Order: sequence, then structure tokens, then C-alpha cells
Amino acid sequence: MRSLKIILLASAFNGLTQRAWLDLRQAGHSPSVVLFTDADTVCEQIEHSGADLVICPFLKDRVPQQLWSNRQRPVVIIHPGIVGDRGASALDWAITRELSRWGVTALQAVEELDAGPVWATCEFNLPQGLRKSELYNGRVSDAAISCIREVVEKFIAGFIPVPLDYSQRHVIGRLQPNMKQADRSFSWHDSSRFIKRCIDAADGQPGVLASLAGGQYYLYDAHLDSRSGTPGEILAVHDDAVLVATGDTSLWIGSLRHKPQPGEETFKRPARHVLAEQLAQVPTLDWSIASLPFNNESYQPIRYRESGHVGELTFEFYNGAMSTEQCQRLVEALRWAKSRDTQVLLIKGGRGSFSNGVHLNVIQAAAVPGLEAWANIQAIDDVCQELLSARQLVVSGLTGNAGAGGVMLALVADIVFARSDIVLNPHYKTMGLYGSEYWTYSLPRAVGQAMAEKLTEDCLPISATQALQLGMVQEIGPRCPDEFGLWLLQRANGALSDPAYQAVRERKSQLDNQLMQHCRNAELEDMQLDMVQNRKQFAEKCRNFVLKRKACGTPQRLVAQWATARDVELVG
Repeated sequence: MRSLKIILLASAFNGLTQRAWLDLRQAGHSPSVVLFTDADTVCEQIEHSGADLVICPFLKDRVPQQLWSNRQRPVVIIHPGIVGDRGASALDWAITRELSRWGVTALQAVEELDAGPVWATCEFNLPQGLRKSELYNGRVSDAAISCIREVVEKFIAGFIPVPLDYSQRHVIGRLQPNMKQADRSFSWHDSSRFIKRCIDAADGQPGVLASLAGGQYYLYDAHLDSRSGTPGEILAVHDDAVLVATGDTSLWIGSLRHKPQPGEETFKRPARHVLAEQLAQVPTLDWSIASLPFNNESYQPIRYRESGHVGELTFEFYNGAMSTEQCQRLVEALRWAKSRDTQVLLIKGGRGSFSNGVHLNVIQAAAVPGLEAWANIQAIDDVCQELLSARQLVVSGLTGNAGAGGVMLALVADIVFARSDIVLNPHYKTMGLYGSEYWTYSLPRAVGQAMAEKLTEDCLPISATQALQLGMVQEIGPRCPDEFGLWLLQRANGALSDPAYQAVRERKSQLDNQLMQHCRNAELEDMQLDMVQNRKQFAEKCRNFVLKRKACGTPQRLVAQWATARDVELVG
């Protein structure tokens, strides 16, 4: 297969765009990224690049006519819907309607939105109970990569895409309106499952607008519970979530966003933080692993079980963000787990991201963001310290994508196992941070000093396969989350006797505690300059991230050399 120059035109360099970029490079092609800013700039960048093909894995903006009208260099949209489906709310409607099957379609950009000729399609079963972000980062992402591979192969072979024809029996998708809040609305008298489905379908963006505690809020992160009460009443608080009674039982709501006033910008925060003043008379349900181990509560952001010689600690924090308080709870849980008569301590993420490090939204909402950031980084360092000092063999399971401190948190383990096709971003620099989480100890230990510096300076994503080749990951398990969970537990049990990990087990008895403490202290000296004194504009970068400010251009690190060569020639 010949190598292609491919532009990835996207609204953001998100998880899917990163995965597409990595996959194309792995296949021998040369992808370059263009982030959509304005039509004129995008057209100029792409028209002068000499690209063979433009693929849009995640694009919220309309493709300019100047681009899609060039038939020699097609623009292919990756649409999260089956053939014939059109509109910006494809996944929202699929979840809301509880469809059993869905898909992704690659279609050529034309004047009419999502109505172009079809290049490829990939369908999948759609289990109930998935939230939109989980669906997007899982089955949709897998199908999208399959479609992108097929598009590239067909383009090289000279394929002519098939016009969309609604008279064909297999074309069952239809144009769907953009889902509005009226389509998402519910009453607290409705069933918990119905309300959860409404919230799941709006996960990430835009959330579901509802009345709660006398105010209007967008709701996110819903979990079923069996307790009951007066519909709409807040029954209890646990960790960061509030329990709201419904028509039959109740729901835990983990995150909220104030409905903004005109001109106001609001963002998601833990529900307990948002409703703090309204919760004075609400009872707190204070269970934890240390106080009530092996409990049957349905909502457990941190949970524990034992299997054979393995103690398995799962932490599931919304969007992979770890606040100061969440880190403190995790430290308490780890200390209890370390006291158990087990030989392996397995830590793993839940069904979303593994971890993305500190909680930028909580930091931004603080009275003094820099001081909250400083407290947060010390708290997550404490989590890492508990893992580094564990008597047990520590195994980390990367169940999902991870970034910045989340990657380094996994690396402090003795052994790292990863789910297939996840994406890692082992760097901090783009957020204006030096980094902590013992990265100057654990990353060089895994990949060597030179590669550690390269990874943290280049600020590029790496695939699970690359992480394996570099030595950051020891094994890669199944892509299916359930299968990976079973595989992970088996491998953790087997690590005690596996000859492949003999050196790892011996290394554990020779840890250099003085060096580890030195690394932590030195990192925190830099982080204090970055977080408290704002040495590299962390405050501005945090605010822009939290408020989802659009990028003002494409970072140079994402632009391939061939994509700038034409510009240089033209200028010369």
C-alpha cells in the first residue's frame, strides 16, 4: 500500500482524532492535523498542503465549499450514525430510543449535511445503559477507525463512493433534527431508568436541564439506586454526588452545571460543590472501603474486592479527573487495601478514562485556583506514594485513555497492563506544568532518561502498542471492557509466579526511597512555580480548557513537514 499524505480536519485533537492520527502513522501514512478555526484559514492550510485526502474524524463545523468541491482530493466525514442517518445528534437519539444496533458511516462532504456518497460503514450492537461518552470512546471509536482504514484502502484502489439512495432497502437511517432540551426533558416523577437514559444521552454535552433544589442545572453522571422518597427531593449526599428521588426509586447525580445567565460562562463541577449551601440539612451517607468494606451499595466511585491472592481496587472518577478530596479518599482506601493479607494489589480505572490527573474544573472554581491546584497535586502525589510503598506487588490496569498525571500514576506500579487501543498522553507541558506524580522517577525507570525527556517535551499521544514497545506497558489485553477485566484479574494473579516478572519482583525489594523522595520534592518545587506563581500561564490555560475555548490555531507539533512545505515554497 502506498503512503498517503492525509489531513485530519477536526474541531479538536480529541481521543478519536488522536487515535486516527496514531493508526494512520502505524499503517505507514503521513497524517497532519488541521484544527478548524475559520473557513478561510482552514481552506488556505489545506489547499496549499498538497494532501491526497482529507478525513474529518470529529468535526462540528461545516466543510467549506472550496474544500468539498475538489473531487481530486475528497473530504470524507466520519459520521457517528448508520447509512442514511443525518444530523448532529446521532448518538443522542440512538441512546434515547434504546436502539439495539447502530454504526458509523464515512461519507463524502457535499453541500447538504451528511448527505454525500458513502465510502464505508461499520455497524455494531448497542447495549443499553451506556452513556454517550462511553459509547463514543468505545464502540463508535472502534467503528470509526475501521471506516478510516477502509476509506484509505479504497482511495488508493480508485474507489468511487456510492451515492446515498433512500430507495435502497438497506438504507434505514433518516435525517434527524438536532436534539433540543425539550426532547431531553423529564419529570422527577418518571422512572429512574428513563431519567438516567435522558442524562446518558446528553453526557459530555450539553447535559439535561432540570429543576433541582430550587434552581436550574444541567445534570451529568447518573447512577441508579434503590432508595425512594418524594420525587425531586435530595435524599442524601455521598462523596461528591447527591441522591435524588424519582417516581420509583432514586438516582445519584455526580456532576452539575449552573444554567448560565446571559453573558455568563459556567462549567461542570461535582454536585456536592455546586449545591453546597442547599445541603446543610441533607444526611450524609458516609461509607468507604475502610469503614464499610465489601458493601453492596450501587454507587461506589471507589470499590474493592478480593480474588485469590489479589486485592482489586477500582476507582471511577467522572472524566478521569481527580480532585483533592477524591485523591484523599483514594489514599484512605489504599491504606486499608495495603493492610489486607493479599500479595498483589491491582488498581484499575472504571468504564471511562483511567485518569487524567488533577481536577481542572474544581481548581478553576476555587477561590484561589493556584492554591487549590497546589493542594491537588500534593494529594495525587500522596496516592502515588501509597502505591510505591506497598508491600504487595502493585499492578495497574489501564482500562481507558489516560493523560498527564494519570499516565504517571499508572507507571508507579510494578507492572502495567493496558487495554488494547487506548491512547496515552504522557506529558504536562501543554498545560503550562512541569509535572509531578513521581514522573522523574517512574518514567525514566520504564523508558530511559532520553526517551522520558522526549515524551514529555514532544507532547504527542502514544498508542498502547507504542507504550508496550517503549517499556511503559508490560502486556496488552482485550479491547472489550468486560473481557479486559477478566483478563486483567487473571494476569494479576499469574504475575506472582510468572518467570517474566521475576526481575520486577526482585526490583521491588531494592527501591531507592531516598531517590523517590528527592524526585517528589524537586517536582513539587517546579510545580509550585507553575501552579501558585503561574510561571508558564497555567492559570490561563486551565481557564481556557475548563471553559472550552476554541483553539486559535493548530499546534505546530501536529503539523507534518509536508503540510508546511508548500507554504514555504509559495512564500519563497
